[in-house]
Amino acid sequence: MVTTLLLGLACQAGPTLALTDIHLRDPFILRHEADGAYYLFGTGWSLGEGIGFMVYRSRDLVRWEGPEAAFRRPEGFWADRDYWAPEVHAYRGRYYLFGSLKSEDARRGTQILVADHPAGPYAPHSDGPVTPRDWECLDGTLYVDDDGRPWMVFCHEWVQVQDGEMCAIPLTEDLRSADGPPQLLFRASEAPWIRALGDEDSGNYITDGPFMISGQHGELFMLWASFSDGGYAQAYAVSRSGALAGPWEQAVEPLYRDDGGHAMVFTGPDGERILTLHQPNGGAAERPRLFRFIERDGILAIEPWSPEETTGPDED
Repeated sequence: MVTTLLLGLACQAGPTLALTDIHLRDPFILRHEADGAYYLFGTGWSLGEGIGFMVYRSRDLVRWEGPEAAFRRPEGFWADRDYWAPEVHAYRGRYYLFGSLKSEDARRGTQILVADHPAGPYAPHSDGPVTPRDWECLDGTLYVDDDGRPWMVFCHEWVQVQDGEMCAIPLTEDLRSADGPPQLLFRASEAPWIRALGDEDSGNYITDGPFMISGQHGELFMLWASFSDGGYAQAYAVSRSGALAGPWEQAVEPLYRDDGGHAMVFTGPDGERILTLHQPNGGAAERPRLFRFIERDGILAIEPWSPEETTGPDED
């Protein structure tokens, strides 16, 4: 119990930061009910030497403490570069970090790490990537279907297939490995709003950042990102059947097209649903941004969300 409390307080050292002070992309925020705190993960590393995944902590989504190391690459660990898009899921009493990793001698894939607290420290759980070893993959996310079966939804990268694919692979109940072959859900070019990377005739279409949301009327939504007229864009698809297999229907227009994306949704104050994404897409100006998440009659929308600044110390 003492260890858990220390881990929960790990991100309290140092001055507090606003989201506008935090440079990272692919933000992922998890609320931890046990200590009432929010934990922010994302692509970036600002902890000096080494490589790994970092975490920030807040009680009010306004003032953030950190960063601290959630996972540092141990000696001999296979991945030596590109620690991207960490997301943390509570599952059967523990916390599982899905991270995209790569080395000089291996293709990019999503490996699963595990910890007893959202802030870590995380340790390898799966034996290397769970995604197919001969595929270029990234941005794996956890989805548990209505029968309780865990899946990883992930991107089969355009660098290998040109028309980026969104796929799903079943996982064993302990999340240590794949439990069947990958299944194709849809291709990037199926979205009417999408634009090719570079020249329009290139045929290079990107799939990024899947995140699954159960709808109010039995639908299954998937947030995902790619490029549109305004640059990087956040969009979604919907399975009206509620089944992961689909069929998947693409939104006509993106949710957000102002050069930002790779979104997820978390539960904020008073049970409110909040969407976070990074914007802009590239350079030192990248920041996490928050939006109110709206679902109405099977259609998704977002609008700016700004919590009121609270006063007084961030007490525990």
